[in-house]
Amino acid sequence: MTLFADPPPFAAWQHRTARHGFEVVHVTAHDGGWRITSCTTAVEDGEPWVVDAVIDVDATWTTRQARVRGLSPAGERTVVLDADGSGGWRVDGEPDPRLDGCLDVDLESSAVTNALPVHRMRLAVGEGGPAPAAYVRAVGLGVERLEQTYTRVPHDGPGRRFAYTAPAFDTACDLEVDAAGLVLEYPGIAVRRY
Repeated sequence: MTLFADPPPFAAWQHRTARHGFEVVHVTAHDGGWRITSCTTAVEDGEPWVVDAVIDVDATWTTRQARVRGLSPAGERTVVLDADGSGGWRVDGEPDPRLDGCLDVDLESSAVTNALPVHRMRLAVGEGGPAPAAYVRAVGLGVERLEQTYTRVPHDGPGRRFAYTAPAFDTACDLEVDAAGLVLEYPGIAVRRY
């Protein structure tokens, strides 16, 4: 079973290739779990946007709530996702059965949300499995189900490595994480700067 160190109070990623921007995250202990406050500003396909989020996870790193605000030339929007910790979700107060079975939120705008399933699944080398997520788009904050998998693969370095797939985006890559489970580099998306 993989255990991680407590996350640092701050982390930052430079977003590149798919978009150009920066994400800064603040992590604090909260109600026996963690509160992750994230802000990403970027330009993608010639369009600027900002996404602010506050994500609460319990002691097992299962998402319990995500409050997300987005601002782009298309306007400003806020969405609130509430999770019961057993796979049931409400989006802006309304049940959303499309998300049944998801235990994590995944923000398109964020590199930090990959830490949620990595922590929660506690995979040993060679173990893996599905980690469907409530996926929030960066522009417009549309919410959908994202099928994805994580498999822990051997790694000689000080961190840990996970093979990640998200078939909807034709994505398959290795994510290297540090001792706290935070992604060091997400190929084509972001690289850790702090």
